[in-house]
Amino acid sequence: MPREAGIGAIVAAILLPPLGIFLVRGLGTEFWIGVVLTLLGWVPGVIFALVAILRPAPIARA
Repeated sequence: MPREAGIGAIVAAILLPPLGIFLVRGLGTEFWIGVVLTLLGWVPGVIFALVAILRPAPIARA
């Protein structure tokens, strides 16, 4: 279940982008996209991680 992003997750997203995503969203698709982008370059990984953790979580449909 996704949580809100705290200061720790934001700092983690800047230092190690996949960790920040994992702390907020867990091991989902966004985490693996973050891993790939971080391997391609630190800046794309950081940008994606901040966007992924700061945008609202999708609403689950019943």
